[in-house]
Amino acid sequence: MSALHIEDLPEKEELKMEVEQLRKEVKLQRQQASKCSKEIKNYIEERSGEDPLVKGIPEYKNPFKEKGSCIIS
Repeated sequence: MSALHIEDLPEKEELKMEVEQLRKEVKLQRQQASKCSKEIKNYIEERSGEDPLVKGIPEYKNPFKEKGSCIIS
C-alpha cells in the first residue's frame, strides 16, 4: 500500500483537505502561552522524577546495556 502524498492529489481535493483541517482547528480551544506556561512548567516539574530522560534508566532495565564482553586474544 503506497503512502498518500498531498502533492499528488488534484488541486480540488487538496483544497478540500485543507478546509477540513481548518474547520477542525477553528474548534480548538486556545490559550495564550504567557497564561498557561506556569501550568505547563508545574506539570513538567511534578513528573520529572518519573522521566527516564531526567532520572536515567536503572542498569537492570536498560535494554541497550551490553550483555557481556568479548575478548580476542
